[in-house]
Amino acid sequence: MSNSNGWGLTARLISKHFGVLGDRVSEAIANFDPETATEADRDRLADTLRETAQKLASARSSFDKEHADVVKLRELIATDEKATETLGERLAAGKISEATINLFCDELEANKARLPQEIQEEADAQQYMDELQKIVDALSRQLSDFDAAAKKALQALATAKAQKDLQSIRSERQSQLAGLQGLQGNSSALEALTRRAQTVSNEAAGMRIVADIGQRPIDQAAEIDAIRKSVSQADTAGESTLERLKRLSAKSAA
Repeated sequence: MSNSNGWGLTARLISKHFGVLGDRVSEAIANFDPETATEADRDRLADTLRETAQKLASARSSFDKEHADVVKLRELIATDEKATETLGERLAAGKISEATINLFCDELEANKARLPQEIQEEADAQQYMDELQKIVDALSRQLSDFDAAAKKALQALATAKAQKDLQSIRSERQSQLAGLQGLQGNSSALEALTRRAQTVSNEAAGMRIVADIGQRPIDQAAEIDAIRKSVSQADTAGESTLERLKRLSAKSAA
């Protein structure tokens, strides 16, 4: 296992505690590349994580037991050490036999001799637990990196598909426009329709000319009649009251 990955797990711990799982853990951590991994690779990594997490849970229980054993043994030794003074007094007073004292001393010495071993077992259990925690953390990071890379890839794929759809729509529209342009340039029906429209337009223009010619004498006669009426009527605009009376008087006399 490469130290560049930050692993402090020793070969001794792998062979002692992991066995086949240790090899799989080492391979999974060393070879897993989130950028190139497949879904099957992720599944294998997730399985390894679950197995390692179970071992971590078991290691925590073992450490708790080893730690409790050390605490209990330390307390027993401390209590027995305090009891030695009382036992000495009782032995001097003849209240307790030497055999009993010797048995007590044997147990105290045995417990003191056993304490370093218990402390070492506690340390080993803690080391194992800590190493497992590192592995679980690393596997979790790799899974997280894979999921992040997969999400990024899916987003890129969605963007690419959107671009593809856009280009497909553009191509379809361009094809439609090209077809319409071809229809406009090559369709005999469209040309005939255009010629028919021009013919109708010409006919309408001719009819308008004829109508204008026929209307001209009518307009001229109306204009002459209007001139005659304006001349026959006296311009009474601006006449005074006296002039109006004279005019009316003249009309009456006539």
